[in-house]
Order: sequence, then structure tokens, then C-alpha cells
Amino acid sequence: MQVKAMKKARSIPAYALVFVALLACMLEASIPCQWDDVERIVAVGDLHGDYEHFVKILRGTGIVDENLHWKAGRTHLVQIGDVLDRYSDARKIFDLLMRLEKEAEQAGGKVHVLLGNHEEMNITGIAFRYPDYVTVDQFISFLPDGYRERKENELRKRIASIQAGGNNDRLEEAISKFWDNLRKDRAGQRQYLMNFNRTYGSWLLQKNAVIKINGIVFVHGGISEKFSTWKIEDINHQLRIELSDLRRAAETGQPPNIQRPQVAYREDGPLWYRELASVAEEELREEVDRILANLGAEHMVIAHTPRIAASPEAMKRFGDKVWVIDTGISRVYGGRLSALMIKNGQFTVWGENHETIENTDTPHPRRLYVLLGGMAASEAVR
Repeated sequence: MQVKAMKKARSIPAYALVFVALLACMLEASIPCQWDDVERIVAVGDLHGDYEHFVKILRGTGIVDENLHWKAGRTHLVQIGDVLDRYSDARKIFDLLMRLEKEAEQAGGKVHVLLGNHEEMNITGIAFRYPDYVTVDQFISFLPDGYRERKENELRKRIASIQAGGNNDRLEEAISKFWDNLRKDRAGQRQYLMNFNRTYGSWLLQKNAVIKINGIVFVHGGISEKFSTWKIEDINHQLRIELSDLRRAAETGQPPNIQRPQVAYREDGPLWYRELASVAEEELREEVDRILANLGAEHMVIAHTPRIAASPEAMKRFGDKVWVIDTGISRVYGGRLSALMIKNGQFTVWGENHETIENTDTPHPRRLYVLLGGMAASEAVR
């Protein structure tokens, strides 16, 4: 009986792997990753949950109108990954990108949402291993409605008890501690993971890690020399297979079928590679030339490693063969707004002269969702 059970348990992962591979192949057929003859491209770096700064960039670069609807015609917008973590409003950014994706298609344009390492970590459930990644507000925003409402009711009872004892000065601490404890709880993390992946993870798994537009490669971390010998289509295809398997493992509690991923989690992989942004140019110049030659590209646009200024001089490397567009757009990194605009082969940076960077020394309030007096409300806890 025990032997039969073991055989049965071993057979399930094999079937699951076949299913995942077939699903990835089906998706692959409908997901292009190369485009030519695009007149205008606007590329935006890591957002890390800062919806308000993203909206400013979209308006400032002419992507959306005042009502946040697409007005950029045939422009291609590239968001280069790391929408998630460290700040509050990743879900609002995703919802906006999902809508703009449809509106751009209708206008003949395109929205490209690329995978970053933080998307990878949330899909596979490992973001919770790092205490400062999934913020309380992000955690709450991706919880299932019914589960969140039950927890809000529990919190409301605690608040009533505290108020009855005349301890109103403890309210903010109690609210913060309640949600923070839930975020650290395995059951709460599972609710987050399942609900996030149901809509957003599934959508992200249909996105690319690497794309090429007009001979320019866009990727979150960078392409190492090793991966420059791969076809872009193969990188995207393999990563989809691996992330789908890792997602299944996280959701079911079973081990992944792919024990040694070729692309996911790898330091030299497209989501994590940093050397193009961090190694001295004289040490890497010849390697960069080989990488671009292997890719059949003239330039590469990357993010992942923040720059200290939003200017062409700070963002371009190796001449202008590599552009690093993570300027710390999110307020958690200083709030330096920027976008790389490419039109008819000319590279310009929006943000240096087009946007007055406001003082961001004041910390953003944490919006903790509570029910007070039977009414839905947001409690700003500074």
C-alpha cells in the first residue's frame, strides 16, 4: 500500500511537468518578442509600487491624457520590470498597465510589461523571505476580498476593545501590528500568493523577460555573454516554463520538477545580471561588443541597478551602447523621475529638464485598511 502511494506521488509531478511545458508552448505561439519600424519608444525603469510617480511620467512623456487614457498613438511603452515591492501601490500600477495595454493596441501602439526579479519572486512566493520587500499595503491590496474582509472584522473588534479600555493612544500600534503579523503568517502569505497569481501572476506569465525593438534589446537586469548566445525567444520560453513550474510548486507545496533552473534565479540571468551597470567600462568593453553582436543589436536598455541621477551622462555606458534607466523612480529610492525616449534612433531622457523633482524627504504614509464605526476607511499611519 505504501509503495503504491509512493509511486502515485511520484507520477503526479511528471504529468504536471508535461502540462506546464504544453501550456508554455501554447502561450509561446502567441507572444512575439521582436518588432521593427517603431517610430517612438518610451522606456520606464523600476517603479517599486510608486503609482503616483509613474502617472507623472506617463503624463509628462505624452503617453496618457489627464484622465489616464492612452493618447500616444503608435508609440511603444516599455515598462522594464520591478513594478512590485518596497512601496504601496503595485496593484494600481498593474491595473493601469492592463487597461493601457488594451487601449494602445486599439490605437496601433503597444505596452510591453517586462518581467523583473521582483515579479519572479512574487510569482514563486519567495518575496516573503525578505522582510522589506512585500510592504503591508501591498500585502493587503492583493489579498482575496472575502479573506481581507474577515480580517478587517477581526481588527474592528480589537479596536473596539482597545477603545473601550480608553487606550486610544495604542490604536495605531495595534493596527500596524495586526497587519504586520498577518503578513508574516504562513496562512496569510498563502492567501496573498494564490490570489496574486490567480490574476496578476497569470497575466505576467504571458509577458517577456527580453524584447528587441528596432535593434534595441530591453531587459530588466541585462544579458550576460552566456545568454547572448541564446535566441531571445528561447530565453523567454525557458523562463516561462520554469516560472510556471515554480509557481505550481509554491501553490501546491510540492517540490519543483525543474530542480536546476537554467534562467530563473540565476545571477547571470536576464532578471538578475548587474555587471553591465556595475563593472568598470574598461573591463567589460570588448565583452559588451560581443554580447551585442551575438544578439544582433546596437544598444541594450536595462534597469535593476539604480543610478544616482536622471541624466544622459549618468544613464548611458560604453558610449551609448548600454542605457541604465533605473533612476530610483520610487520614493523609497529617492523619487528621481525619468524615462528614456527613443525616436527615429535618437535617445533622449525625460526628467532632467522636463520635471521638477519634488522634495521627497517626508515619508509616504502607510495606508492601513481598517473598519471604523462600521464604515470602510483608510487610516493614515505615519
